[in-house]
Amino acid sequence: MARVVPLTYASAMTTETGRIDPSLAPMAPDDARPRVPLAERALSQRVRAVPPSGIRRFFDILASMEDVISLGVGEPDFDTPVPIIEAGIASLRRGRTHYTSNYGTVALRQALAGHLESRYGVSYDPAREILITVGASEAVDLALRATCDPGDEVILHEPSYVAYVPAITFAGGSLVHVPTRAEDDFALDPAAVEAAITPRTKALFLGYPCNPTGAVLPADVQDELAAIAVRHDLLVYSDEIYDRLAYGTYRHRAFSSLPGMRERTILMGGFSKAYAMTGWRVGWMAAPREILEGIVKVHQYGIMSAPTTAQDAALVAINDGEPEVARMVAEYDRRRRMFVDGLNAIALRTFEPRGAFYAFPQVTATTGLDSESFAQRLLEEERVAVVPGAAFGPSGEGHVRACYATSYEQLEEALRRIGRFVDRHRSGTGG
Repeated sequence: MARVVPLTYASAMTTETGRIDPSLAPMAPDDARPRVPLAERALSQRVRAVPPSGIRRFFDILASMEDVISLGVGEPDFDTPVPIIEAGIASLRRGRTHYTSNYGTVALRQALAGHLESRYGVSYDPAREILITVGASEAVDLALRATCDPGDEVILHEPSYVAYVPAITFAGGSLVHVPTRAEDDFALDPAAVEAAITPRTKALFLGYPCNPTGAVLPADVQDELAAIAVRHDLLVYSDEIYDRLAYGTYRHRAFSSLPGMRERTILMGGFSKAYAMTGWRVGWMAAPREILEGIVKVHQYGIMSAPTTAQDAALVAINDGEPEVARMVAEYDRRRRMFVDGLNAIALRTFEPRGAFYAFPQVTATTGLDSESFAQRLLEEERVAVVPGAAFGPSGEGHVRACYATSYEQLEEALRRIGRFVDRHRSGTGG
């Protein structure tokens, strides 16, 4: 009996001479259908649903321009203090170039636990309730991915930091925005939060002191939000990266230090802002052991551990860096008062920011310019870079974010340029 050879893709393409002829290949049933290019269908729907950052486009433009005063980047203009830099160098010289525990170095976790208890009166076990992360940004991403199931609703105030919405989306959560208003100094309204709660609500996300507005939460508002979280059994994500940048009579309280909040709060922070350590990429989170154990699973498979050198430098920052923090905060405060007064004097109404290092002026005094048009034309005409308020949420429209973490002299010159711009466009002579 003759042996039956199964017809394969290659044998079907073979001619009598034994050569491969692609034209003889069998046609798959769907070959006749038009195909979407792979590049267009490769990305997940979650990624495609998230637009590019509304901030980055302006930075791309200003990178090609000269004589630009940038008030756009949310980064200290101070270099990392010398003792912290020296600690990083010493770490490298001691051969500290290997992985740490997934949780981070024991010494840094112990120092953070002591810092949180002495400063805010909230106690965490450094062994199992504190995690060192690659910046506060990783902490935010980890917290959401580890705790959100598809369809879980997360209530978020807006305007808010541009990374929060994508982080919720990437984690599979459903975003519920609660607007804040300039008339209320952009503090979150507890009644509006409670009205937004549904049976699917999993968590409340707080980012105060706030980027982009500089707003803070008054103590009575914090207390009401804590009571709502208890009443509705909500998880709370609290990003407090700007906790040390507080001005005037405002005194920051860690949200987890409030009654009933420690067991339901994921507290997040980092070293970037207060210690001028943005490039070191070291942050942290603190949470109840049962929650943190799950979060560490995401961290250990995706990151392993935060950079060892950065952790050693951060240890010196938290133990010895207090005088430098006080020096930098005092200078930010000096700039804040001058800059906010100057914005108000040129008819850009600005409420007093009590935290972070941002002003959030209204730009409605100009004729026919929304926040993006204002930022675009200010950059083109006067070489001053700010960020459109709409990049931070619908309630940001009609405002721009201006970072005053640049020199006093640069801020004075920026005010002169912005004043010229506003005068032209307020009178309608700017085109």
